[in-house]
Amino acid sequence: MSLVIGSDHAGFEAKQDLIAFLTKHGYKVIDKGCDSPESVDYPDFALAVSKTVQSGEAGLGILICGTGIGMSITANKVPGIRAALCTSVAHAELSRQHNDANVLCLGARLQSRGEREEITRAFLDAEFEGQRHARRVRKIHDITGC
Repeated sequence: MSLVIGSDHAGFEAKQDLIAFLTKHGYKVIDKGCDSPESVDYPDFALAVSKTVQSGEAGLGILICGTGIGMSITANKVPGIRAALCTSVAHAELSRQHNDANVLCLGARLQSRGEREEITRAFLDAEFEGQRHARRVRKIHDITGC
C-alpha cells in the first residue's frame, strides 16, 4: 500500500525519521513536504496529503505538526477524509477499527520517535471493523455530502 506523508516545519525532522521507518518496513511513501525546517504554513501540507488520499493515489496519509491539532483540523475539512489525532496506540487502533480513519495526525513536540513509530504501526496494522461502525461512518459522510 502507498502512504502519503506531510509535515510543517515543526514536524520536519519527525517526518524524515518516519519515512525511514516506513521505507524500512516495505511501505512506498509519497512525501508531500515540507522540505526543510524553515517556517511554513501547515494547512498547505494538510491539504496536499488529504487530496492525495481523497484521489486514491495513496491508501492512507500521515500528517505531523507540532501538536497534530492544526493538521487534523485542516485535513478534516476535505470531503472523504477522516483524520485522527492519535496520542497512543489505543487511539490509533480504535480510530481505524471504529472510525475508518484514513489520515493519522501526530504531534512532533508531544511524542518521542519511538512513540510515533508505535502509534504509526498500530494505525497501519488495524483494520476497519465495519458492522455497526459502518453506519456511523456513513452518517459522517452524509454531513459532508461525500
